[in-house]
Amino acid sequence: METDDKRLLIKICKMYYEEDMTQSQIAKATGIYRTTVGRMLKKAREEGIVKITIDDHVGAYYDMERELEQLLGLKEVYICETISQQTAAEKKKSVGKGGAAILKRVIKDGDTVGFAWGTTMAGMIGEFHGAKKRNASFVPLVGGPGTMDTKYHVNSIVYSIAGDFGGTPYFIDAAAVVEKKETKDEIVKSHYFKKIQALWDRLTVATVGIGAPFSSSNMIWTGFYGDKDRESLKEQHAVGDICSRFFDHSGKLLDTEINNRTIAIDINRLRNLEYSIGLAESREKVPSIIGAAKGKYINILVTTAETAQDIIEEVKKT
Repeated sequence: METDDKRLLIKICKMYYEEDMTQSQIAKATGIYRTTVGRMLKKAREEGIVKITIDDHVGAYYDMERELEQLLGLKEVYICETISQQTAAEKKKSVGKGGAAILKRVIKDGDTVGFAWGTTMAGMIGEFHGAKKRNASFVPLVGGPGTMDTKYHVNSIVYSIAGDFGGTPYFIDAAAVVEKKETKDEIVKSHYFKKIQALWDRLTVATVGIGAPFSSSNMIWTGFYGDKDRESLKEQHAVGDICSRFFDHSGKLLDTEINNRTIAIDINRLRNLEYSIGLAESREKVPSIIGAAKGKYINILVTTAETAQDIIEEVKKT
């Protein structure tokens, strides 16, 4: 390359990469066609005059995320930074923080945003620093968690996050699962509940936990279900639940008697949302997460690297 040609090439590169000038501005300043400027910038990269490096420390899990997206057919996988010494509670908090990062990015004015409850979901509380104010509605997708700590209650989660965004919160004054079908029918037919159902019909963004129904750590079993319910779910090979709706390993929604007592959105509605975000981690939840993805109840997964690796290995086995 002639010295003058190389000098011009370097000049254009400095204008573009160091001075943040657009290709149109460079064209006007140098008298060169904008299309020619584009070709010269490309040539500079090809000849090594410009070397682009990416600091991928923060994006260290990019390859794993992409692999998991392809294996599960998901729009996005977000793997959180965790370390082996972290406690289970700290890992859940990391996943909650990842879920908050996605919500800050995707929620827009006019959205109706739904939430489930649980310890991982509660990990989002307090993680919305810098969130832009949005004229959006925030609504529970399922009734409350019975005897669980108030901070894990879906109404607490909705109230806190709606406040962070400056949106409007709505609440469900009922448990997720009631004792009798008649009680459930009375609640869902009530005047106040019609507003909740109307919001579910307008749902645009959902954030849910993914349960492992037979896990010893799953506190849902402390108040909602009896031995008969558990046996019924085992017979139908339930592997997970979202909003207290149970599914098998293939993602098929199970038709159980529990459904007649459950106050929650029909999770088939989650399949058509632009953003249906699942928050889950731990080895015991791997089958649950795979089932949720196969059922297309989620299209975004937030998890840890350990869980992601376990999912990849499990999927590749089948």
